[in-house]
Amino acid sequence: MANLLTRTSIVTAVLVMAGVGVESAGPAATPNPEVRRAVRQVTVPAGTVLRLRVSRGFGSDISRVEDQVSATLARPVVVGGRTVLSEGSLASGYVAQATRPGKVKGRGRVAVRFNRITPAGRDGHYAMQTRSWVAVAPATKKQDAMKIGLPAAGGAIVGGIVGGKKGAGVGALAGGGTGTAVVLTTRGKEVRVGRGALLSVRLTAPLTIEVQD
Repeated sequence: MANLLTRTSIVTAVLVMAGVGVESAGPAATPNPEVRRAVRQVTVPAGTVLRLRVSRGFGSDISRVEDQVSATLARPVVVGGRTVLSEGSLASGYVAQATRPGKVKGRGRVAVRFNRITPAGRDGHYAMQTRSWVAVAPATKKQDAMKIGLPAAGGAIVGGIVGGKKGAGVGALAGGGTGTAVVLTTRGKEVRVGRGALLSVRLTAPLTIEVQD
């Protein structure tokens, strides 16, 4: 009788342990759909033009070399039908040149270059290389103060070529608000680019961005 009870206890214990094992091996947790989404690298080719809207103004008389500049992407960047950079992505850079004109002659010149971009809605950023965007005050004596880039006219090109015939970047300036670029006559001709101005900046090297499928 004692042996029978012992065997029964052993069988019961084994069944209980097996039950516990089955319960502990229950259905696996459902993975987060966000985690399962594949991440793919997409390369924006060199030569691609980024359309940027200036966030903070700069100018030949109000900026210094290495001052920070920022702008937001005014038009999404699409590669192969896929949006790689959404409108509103933040581009950061610096003033590469700020030259004031002489009191007798000369024109103001300001150049900026963007070297980093942060995709909209994301924290990480990517290094990028662009040509300098340059604005040069026009040689005109018709007015003491002349506004460039009227919104109604769709803007005017005041960008210069960096390095002359060496083929550096051309900057195109389009009106994005009142006072987009104002030429002053205090010291010859100054040039300022205001908040809301639209710049066309060209990539000089491929830019690889991680995008989710």
